[in-house]
Amino acid sequence: MKAILNHLFEHKTFSRGQSKDILTNIAQGKYNASQMAAFMTAYCMRTITVDELEGFRDAMLELCLPIKLEADSLIDLCGTGGDGKDTFNISTLASFVVAGAGYKVAKHGNYGVSSGCGSSNVMEYLGYQFTNDESKLNSSLDNAGICFLHAPLFHPAMKTVAPIRRELAVKTFFNMLGPMVNPAKPNNQMVGVYNLELARLYAYLYQKSTVNYTIVNALDGYDEVSLTGDFKTFSTEGEKINSISGLGFDKVDANEITGGHTVADSAEIFTKVLNGKGSTSQNNVVLCNAGLAIRTIEPAKTFSDCFYEAEQALLSHKALNSFKQLLQI
Repeated sequence: MKAILNHLFEHKTFSRGQSKDILTNIAQGKYNASQMAAFMTAYCMRTITVDELEGFRDAMLELCLPIKLEADSLIDLCGTGGDGKDTFNISTLASFVVAGAGYKVAKHGNYGVSSGCGSSNVMEYLGYQFTNDESKLNSSLDNAGICFLHAPLFHPAMKTVAPIRRELAVKTFFNMLGPMVNPAKPNNQMVGVYNLELARLYAYLYQKSTVNYTIVNALDGYDEVSLTGDFKTFSTEGEKINSISGLGFDKVDANEITGGHTVADSAEIFTKVLNGKGSTSQNNVVLCNAGLAIRTIEPAKTFSDCFYEAEQALLSHKALNSFKQLLQI
């Protein structure tokens, strides 16, 4: 590790193969906690390259527990986190809306590290029992239209870095990896990232894949469609700046989409929105993200049509029913 750290301190980069080997060795516990903390910190202070990100991703996917989900088409709605905005659980709620609209969702999630309440925190608080049992996950897909993949159960090798990430409590390159290492390998993905530089890195990697993708970055720094300002998307259709006024929405104040100070507070917002008792701003933000996810699956449809599908799923309580069904399985 000393040689690796000196390489970084000299502002040198690693190849895809070298990056894969380094992360594999980290996962296998070949370095001590101080060395791994130093390695992660170095990447907080410099830009990751495409080759490095690709190599780290390759290692994570090779080490993960594989899962076979019996669905012709799957989508994951997953953000990198690390935007420092402390919003409520928008992508997780949007996942249930998409499932309620009749699409199959394989939601990849984890506990919050740089945020107060990740998707796993709120799901666990509300009674969901994490599993990596393939039959239960397929049953969830069949009956609820969604399954939840709690990252630590599928990436056991990452247990070596989990305590260090918690202690650092800031975004690291592992935030960047989260959306790219869904063990179900869905063929559709809506990915939220916290800055344009990372969005472009993601776009470069996804262009080389067969995945239908939409990468989202709000121009004011959110890793989702926040409606606090315009946002940029990268997709199979190209690169585009999306105006919220052009989509027919008023600008939302940032305070209207913040999460709670505790997991209990976040869970309360979560259940209110699912039960149709969310504020207009909360609902619209969730529905915009869900609509964009549906359009990722169905690019021939207009955003308006996809938003309407999402709205119907929320208002008819189909999204709520998907959540209830998931808890029962």
